[in-house]
Amino acid sequence: MFLSKPVPRSLIDEALELAQHAPSNSNIQPWRMVLVSGPALTRLKSALMAEARRAKPQIPPLPEAFRHFRSELGAEVYGKGLGIARSDHEARATAEIRNFEFFGAPLAGIVCMHKDLGPPDALSVGMYLQTLLLALTERRLDTCTEVSVAGYPEILRSELGIDPDLLILCGLAIGYSDEDIPINSLRIGREAVDKSVIFLNE
Repeated sequence: MFLSKPVPRSLIDEALELAQHAPSNSNIQPWRMVLVSGPALTRLKSALMAEARRAKPQIPPLPEAFRHFRSELGAEVYGKGLGIARSDHEARATAEIRNFEFFGAPLAGIVCMHKDLGPPDALSVGMYLQTLLLALTERRLDTCTEVSVAGYPEILRSELGIDPDLLILCGLAIGYSDEDIPINSLRIGREAVDKSVIFLNE
């Protein structure tokens, strides 16, 4: 959750300038970002939350072998971070819908790339986004990437005028976290390095 404290444009500009130097396939720099604040963000939040109350986001399900990660994350976020019991479906639904108001952040971003590009270019966008997040963190700004908001592409296109040729990848909340809220001090664990990396020398 974020404070309503405004984010200085100068800090955003500095971070964007650094992120623009991220590597990309054939230097095509495929990332496209729409940043929104003020009344435009208020309208976007209202539209997203109204749609979220009406229908589930259009997000492809995880393959069976990977679903346990989402369940484990949910137990951490909703159980440990928010103190919501697994059986309390109403409280969980209320917490989930906060995704679509960007957790109260005063600045939001929508990350896109051209629909005709492929996996190597999505990787380039990922490097751009990670560079941007690190640059924002260095400037004492907090962030939260959100796949969920990309599940309502029609709302995003309608409210923000996003080109039909752009594939919407994720959302991004930017601001100052509310340090008085316990979930903001939650640290999600990671698997051991040897689960992801193999060294070969023979």
